[in-house]
This record gives sequence, C-alpha cells and structure tokens, in this order.
Amino acid sequence: MEKINKKGILKFILKVSVSALAIYVVIQKIDLPQTKDILLHVHAGWIILALLAFNLSKGIASVRLNRFFKSIELNLPGLYNLKLYYVGMFYNLFLPGGIGGDGYKVYLLNRSHKTALKDLISATLLDRVSGLAALVFLAMLLALFVDLSFIGPWMIWLLLAGLIVYYPSYFIVFRILFGKFLAVFTISSVFSLGVQLAQLLCAYLILKALMVDSLYLEYLTLFLLSSVVAVIPFTIGGVGARELVFIFGANYLMIDKNTAVAFSILFFIITALSSFSGIFFETKLKSDIQDSYQT
Repeated sequence: MEKINKKGILKFILKVSVSALAIYVVIQKIDLPQTKDILLHVHAGWIILALLAFNLSKGIASVRLNRFFKSIELNLPGLYNLKLYYVGMFYNLFLPGGIGGDGYKVYLLNRSHKTALKDLISATLLDRVSGLAALVFLAMLLALFVDLSFIGPWMIWLLLAGLIVYYPSYFIVFRILFGKFLAVFTISSVFSLGVQLAQLLCAYLILKALMVDSLYLEYLTLFLLSSVVAVIPFTIGGVGARELVFIFGANYLMIDKNTAVAFSILFFIITALSSFSGIFFETKLKSDIQDSYQT
C-alpha cells in the first residue's frame, strides 16, 4: 500500500509539473490583461446554459456506462449510477494522484456487488474508449469544413477516407477486444455521439458568452482536438494541455489566442463546478448501493 501511495504521489507531482510548464508556455504566448478583460465581460446567461449542456453530456455518459454494466449483469438504478458517475468525476479532477474516478467505481462496485474485477475494469475502460471514438470521429468531421490548406490539398481526402472506414474499423477492434459487450456496440456508440454533441453545444454556448461572432467551426474543431489531448493523463484534468492546443492551433486557423485561452478557462471552470458536486453524493453512496443490491 505504501508503494502504491508513493507511486500515486509521484504521478501527481509529475502531472502538476507538466500542467505548470504548459501554463507557463501559454502565458508567454498571450496578452494576459486582454484575456482577463475578455473573462470579465462574459455573458452569465450563456454560461449558465453552457453549464446545463455540459451536465446533459454527463447524464448521457452515465446512461452509456450503465449499459456496459448491464452487459456484465450488474443492474444499477439510474439515479445511483448517475451519483456514482459524478463521484468518479470528482475523484478524476480533484484527486488525480490517487486511484482516480474509474478506480474508485471499480473498487466500490466490486466490494458491494461482488462483480468480477476483470468485468468492471473492462466496462469502465470501454466507457472511456467509446467516448474517445466518438470524439475523434466528430473532430475529423468538423475538420472537413475548416480551411486546412496549410497542411496540403491531400488532407481533405485523408479525412474523407478516415470517416468512411472509421466506424467499421472501430467495430472490428471492438469485437476482437470487447466481444462480451458486442450487444451494446450500436447503442453505446449512439450515446457516445450524443455525449460529444452535448459537449459541442456547451462549447458553442461558451463562445456565445465570449461574444465570438465568427470562425465557430475553427474554435469547435480545436475544442475537440484539445479534448482528445486532455484524455491523455499527463496533466491535471487537462489543465495546460487544452490551452496549448488552442495556442498552437490558433496560429493556423486564424482565431484569437486570448479568446481561445479564455474559452478554455471557462470550460475548465464549468467542468470543475460540475465535478465538485460529486463530493455531496459520496456520503450517500454506501447506503444507496446497499438498497440497490437488496433490490
């Protein structure tokens, strides 16, 4: 246990260091007073709507995860599963050096429902994979409508070919690695697209709050790309990584760097506020899961 704790602490320190370095680079690339001014003049109404859209995406994601759980004969009430999902978000964002949200869910469900660890790990891992698959697909789709001539004229053909073979290829990989969950492939993929579309709606509403009136597709494409990068667990909740994607992407897509960073900060605030609500559910989880187990 001591070795595990030390390893977790080291990983946490490394993530903080990488995030700090990324933030330092970002700060060197933007006009801080201008970024601050942009943040001070956001429209609160649009931000509230963005917060609702973000939590809609998490509600859909919790239903997707429950589908995977049902495939391993773990039947959780929808409300309990939603609470568990938010607790996992809290652990992922605020306690990244420990077992993390997925690890907490696996531990709790294994202990209370005696579901096999291997099945629980597969279900939670597949939940992540399914979300990432939809994220990459939508990023490629939006990129079709963005000026990528700086890369080369061949890029559009590469994107078209990628979109055509993407889900058939994903299905083959899914069938080989997660055959036990094949029955929920279609519905989980639909839910995953729903999750990412709700996130795109959240991003669009943040842009409205920032009074952005053009280049929406460019901002949204970079948002999806930054979300892909943020999935890689080398920063704290994607802090620094998202901003770097916006900073370097802005050079090619002609969007305003300061607005892009302000957008990223607002998205993180919405994520943090939503994730923090998980702490209020944690104290109720044990009694709730015991009730669901008896049911």
